[in-house]
Amino acid sequence: MNPTKNYPTLMKGKKIMYVHGFGSSGQSGTVTLLRTLMPQATIIAPDLPLHPAEALTLLKQTCSEEKPQLIIGTSMGGMYAEMLRGTDRILINPAFEMGDTMVKHNMMGKQTFQNPRLDGIQDFIVTKALVNEYKEITTLLFEGIDEAEQQRVTGLFGDEDTSVDTFDLFAQHYPTAIRFHGGHRLTDKVALHYLVPLIRQIDDKQEGRQRPVVLIHADTLADSYQKPLPSMHKAYEMLIENYDVYIVAPAPTNAPENLVEQMSWVQQHLNAPAFNRVVFANNPNLLYADYLIARQEHPNFLGSPILFGGNDLKTWDDIIVFFSQLGGQ
Repeated sequence: MNPTKNYPTLMKGKKIMYVHGFGSSGQSGTVTLLRTLMPQATIIAPDLPLHPAEALTLLKQTCSEEKPQLIIGTSMGGMYAEMLRGTDRILINPAFEMGDTMVKHNMMGKQTFQNPRLDGIQDFIVTKALVNEYKEITTLLFEGIDEAEQQRVTGLFGDEDTSVDTFDLFAQHYPTAIRFHGGHRLTDKVALHYLVPLIRQIDDKQEGRQRPVVLIHADTLADSYQKPLPSMHKAYEMLIENYDVYIVAPAPTNAPENLVEQMSWVQQHLNAPAFNRVVFANNPNLLYADYLIARQEHPNFLGSPILFGGNDLKTWDDIIVFFSQLGGQ
């Protein structure tokens, strides 16, 4: 993994505990990736014991001692992370049915750890007894979830994940279930475009940080064929680094199917960073924000209206230059 960006202020001074997947360790490439992306955060990544009860005990003890502000779990690690209540958590392709997954993917017999472990152990054996241990530990999932706990957990699910698919199960218990374009593993692209924006939102919430609000009217995002305009994605990702960004779409009155189409377009093209950030309003002047990017003039808007496609800001590249000069103000 070789990410090209890092975010020095993201989770600065905070602890993040990473919970690795089955057959991996705290020395995985994902740990290196997280440390590169967030150089001012402390990434804690213990090697998990093979037996699930021992692993869960270790993780609870680590949480008690280290008190991480965020827990990120991938695959089997997402299963464990769900059970670590009381902390903000992001579960990436969580393997909630771990025992069945081990059987389905023929993990029985001798296996080799994918990454070096501090204890030096390289091989392990998956037996029927171990599979049953995992089936038993998963019975502890989703116990005693209250509304506050539901708000602490976000699920990220790859739409091309062929290893596990627990989106529906997660969505039965938690409201923030988000699909991203990708597979089972956490790649650089997924981390940069989907994970980092979610971590930023969590960091802002923890700090009570309020960023200037930018509204983007939906008619500025795509051409007449509903294809994203050039540099739109680049501009959007630049904006969400410094601003609280929402999409404004017209509220359908006689054609509710348009609402579904609009939501589907946003989900497909903007995905996780835009989750729960679509505002339906036929009159943007009624909304309060610092900036409104729209194709039509809105002189009565309470913030600063920005005319997209006008003489000064014809393209999203022009928008990038404009907001770069503002420096996050």
